[in-house]
Amino acid sequence: MAFSLNKVMLIGNLGQDAEHRFTTNNTEITSFSVATTYGYKNRDGEWVNETTWHNVIAFSLSDFFKNALKKGRKVYIEGRISKRNYENKDGQKVYVTEIIADRNGIIPLDSRDDTGSSFSSSSSTPAINDAPATAEDDDLPF
Repeated sequence: MAFSLNKVMLIGNLGQDAEHRFTTNNTEITSFSVATTYGYKNRDGEWVNETTWHNVIAFSLSDFFKNALKKGRKVYIEGRISKRNYENKDGQKVYVTEIIADRNGIIPLDSRDDTGSSFSSSSSTPAINDAPATAEDDDLPF
């Protein structure tokens, strides 16, 4: 059996507010772009930054993410690379490379909302540590 892996992990800033639309079979699609920057020293010893823009597609996001994915926000994206092509109005073949975000693969990294205030602890996405402690946890020596 051949093994392959198609996995992408990005940390970057949103280039614009996320756009939401529905397909003909009523599947919700959210799309946005994320900029990542790579820095290196050139031959002259000067730092050069190169920015790469990634088109991201997500399916059936919760309302929390629809409101949180705003221009400038820092986000973590996990997903896979997808390539597709189509023919445009002029009959030319257009090639598109996109990142398809995993179902739980979008995490806002800065803690502000549109107004600049922090997200409240009562947000619709519970933290991992919010799980109730079990009796087994009390038996651990640390």
